[in-house]
Amino acid sequence: MWTGWLALGWLGAFLPALAATDAVRGEQLYVRCIACHALATDRVGPRHCGLLGRRAGSVQGFEYSQAMKKSGLVWDEKTLDRFLAKPLAVVPGSSMTYDGVPQARDRADLMAYLKAVNGTPSCGQ
Repeated sequence: MWTGWLALGWLGAFLPALAATDAVRGEQLYVRCIACHALATDRVGPRHCGLLGRRAGSVQGFEYSQAMKKSGLVWDEKTLDRFLAKPLAVVPGSSMTYDGVPQARDRADLMAYLKAVNGTPSCGQ
């Protein structure tokens, strides 16, 4: 009986670690994004510095699709998570042709990285 309680106690201590996001892992996953995006400069896609809290389609000087400009989205964790999972399902007509990031853990880690890097010299801070 005690063995069961010990196992439950160990599992209870371990589960929060599984749920925690990992910005270092997110940085490694960000390699998928660099074909089109950069942190501080626009490329084929807009810059990612300052993304969270920004209105979709609002980086001055970047040519967005009409669909993105009219989407009404504000990038927070919820909207970014949905968009990263299936970009064209969230913003049909978007020029982002990437199929998406299917794993929730990967998306959470990517967002943790973007939040962590936002206030660093990489983002001009």
